[in-house]
Amino acid sequence: MLLPFELVRKVVIDALRRSGASQTSAELQGDVLVEADMRGHPSHGIQRLPRLISRISRQLAIANTTGLHVWRSGSYLSVDGGRGLGPVIGAGVIDALAPAARSHGVAIAAVRDTNHLGMLAWYAERIADLGLIGIVLSTSEALVHPWGGRRAMLGTNPIAIGIPAPPEASFVLDLATSTVSMGKIADHALRGHPIPDDWALDEAGHATTDPAAARRGSLTPFGGAKGYGLGLAIELLVASLSGSDFAPDVHGTLDDEHPCNKGDVFIVVDPSARSGRSIASYLTAVRASPSTSPDRPVAVPGDGARSRRRFALEHGIEIDRTVWDEVTSLAVQAA
Repeated sequence: MLLPFELVRKVVIDALRRSGASQTSAELQGDVLVEADMRGHPSHGIQRLPRLISRISRQLAIANTTGLHVWRSGSYLSVDGGRGLGPVIGAGVIDALAPAARSHGVAIAAVRDTNHLGMLAWYAERIADLGLIGIVLSTSEALVHPWGGRRAMLGTNPIAIGIPAPPEASFVLDLATSTVSMGKIADHALRGHPIPDDWALDEAGHATTDPAAARRGSLTPFGGAKGYGLGLAIELLVASLSGSDFAPDVHGTLDDEHPCNKGDVFIVVDPSARSGRSIASYLTAVRASPSTSPDRPVAVPGDGARSRRRFALEHGIEIDRTVWDEVTSLAVQAA
């Protein structure tokens, strides 16, 4: 069902406000969820709201804390999130890192004890819109098996990169190091849709098209050994800097029973010393390069999400009816 952007955003923010979030906290958290649905990623959208509000009610998520910032040096920030909402802590980290990056050329933050960030593109784009380069890394529960293995040992360990490209929209890449996120598996399960047989293994280590079996099994690393290697590198990097647990001991991004003990890393770089070459012109040339199909021109990362976002603003956001009924019911109950 298609629903107006303004209505979806209002209901989500109202539900968060009634759960105890301040207006600022509710808007930050709500915007990350709604933006995911607008950009065609319902796995990270408002379907996560009921669990998130349950986490707030159980004090597993503290709606209004902004965390504790300790500068280890002029450009290295250590953040104890204090069980805060991911977007609230993340936005505060960006606000702190931006001036440090302009002063030192680069600034980094290692974050622990904060809830799920959601769609990492939101943060990378927020940094790029400040005229800075942003790299955001995160970890999760053990959901991905090693290349050649069958037991989940790694997180989905996403990475997002945002690069200013004036006067056009910023370049934004956001991907998990698994073939898909577990949220996407959950979205297929919710809708009763089978999954492609290269997304996941069942508990016995066999390829499966059943999303329920995939949730009990493990996700495949994207690109085989290369995705596995990148995912493992992110696992080690984030844990080393933030002091977070490794994936087999991580909980809290997919449940409402445990504190969230994954880690996050934000890197912000001031590109002001770069050459005068136009990033926007180069991206335009990439898009204009010959395509293998006349009906499908070459695109760059972020193009599809921006197109879906424009459609959602004009025509409405595609929301599963069951999800919408649950969210609106929750908002009424909260009132």
